[in-house]
Amino acid sequence: TDGQIQLVLAWGAEAIRVPVEGDAEDMIHTVNDLTDYGNFRVAADGRKRALIMGAGLIGCEFANDLSNGGYDVSVVAPCERIFPTLLPPAAADAVQAGLESLGVSFHLGPYVSKLERNGDSAVATLSDGTIVETDVVVSAIGLRPRLEMATSAGLAVNRGIVTNRLLETSAADVYALGDCAEVEGLVLLYVLPLMASARALAKTLTGTPQEVAYGVMPVTVKTPVTPVVVAPPAVGAEGDWTVDGEGSDIQAEFRNKDGELLGYALTGAKVVNKVALNKELPAILA
Repeated sequence: TDGQIQLVLAWGAEAIRVPVEGDAEDMIHTVNDLTDYGNFRVAADGRKRALIMGAGLIGCEFANDLSNGGYDVSVVAPCERIFPTLLPPAAADAVQAGLESLGVSFHLGPYVSKLERNGDSAVATLSDGTIVETDVVVSAIGLRPRLEMATSAGLAVNRGIVTNRLLETSAADVYALGDCAEVEGLVLLYVLPLMASARALAKTLTGTPQEVAYGVMPVTVKTPVTPVVVAPPAVGAEGDWTVDGEGSDIQAEFRNKDGELLGYALTGAKVVNKVALNKELPAILA
């Protein structure tokens, strides 16, 4: 604007990697962009067994997709249940049962401590001593905002690059957008917040300052064997979960002591209730 140079940092997030002993660590694939995905497809072509490290959103979506593609899938994660930070237990159990119906096997609690080559394949040793043979390995442990360059440039960072609601960083005329940004303390690694931020920033950069607002933004998990829609309550929100339904069809609602809805999780046939529940939810960032 007015000939002034403005910079937008849109570095995204990087896949979290953990060290694994053995001579086959290079066989572990993270899939966070099209190049990663292309490399994974080449490695997986013609193979039959897949090991997924991580039981969160990405790990479970991969488990569903690979199982549908004819792979024997094993999921390993050091947690008590799948989706440990996203779903309440009843909803998580419903999704796990659906994935198990496809033949996915779960090893929840241990982690992969060693990965060794066995010809063109690999043998994983879990921390509890279990042995899992596999042909391809996917690491889906999680994502974190890319901060290294921002830190080296002296910008304020926390979990992400710190911005206000105009997406301004601590440096004049420098903005942050997307998965690398922490907007008013929020780091939301999902599509809807990214789209809202991009629309607001476009107005700001073309001369009409526009603060970003996050409305009701439920997350759709792409596990078609057991569909999931979840609007997690804010971190630190006080309330309790109530659960209705059975089997694969679960409706869990998180309400405070006054009965106000602060979050929900729907699985199976219950996902049709998202429209009604969305009308009760407060905006994430009004």
